[in-house]
Amino acid sequence: MKARYQMFAGYNAWCNERLYDAAALLSDADYRADRGAFFKSVHGTLNHILVGDRIWMKRFTGAGEQPPSLDAILYDDFQALRDARRSQDVLISRYIDRLDNDALAGAIRYKTVTRPQMIEQPLAPALDHFFNHQTHHRGQAHALLSPILGNDQTPSFDLIIYQRETGVGLSKVD
Repeated sequence: MKARYQMFAGYNAWCNERLYDAAALLSDADYRADRGAFFKSVHGTLNHILVGDRIWMKRFTGAGEQPPSLDAILYDDFQALRDARRSQDVLISRYIDRLDNDALAGAIRYKTVTRPQMIEQPLAPALDHFFNHQTHHRGQAHALLSPILGNDQTPSFDLIIYQRETGVGLSKVD
């Protein structure tokens, strides 16, 4: 099971690099424009993905800063946001690398953000949600980028492409 989460941590970082490479092609006006998405803009969506990651990593590890809200703008500057994203991806990979089977079979306790209450849940399904949440919002960012950049400059986030490029998660057939 650990190898699966290591694959998702690597995939997450790979997708984020591709996403930020594409977002870097936008004009500042396009990057910040309210396009009717849940977090309004590419800028808001990228910040939200980082917010979600920080919330969950605090739940998993007890370390790090708790963002003030789900729609917080942690970084107004694109490069600072990208640097923070890269750092967060390293922290995610290191956390996953430290997990063992006992931890993966264990549970976590945390306080929810929107309607504060204490929750206890098994770690593995929480990790599934964590990685799925990133995928969900990267999909939203992708939908925002496509009409601006066109399909040729909007990257694919397909897991199978990551696997083919890296060999991670593919069994070798003789």
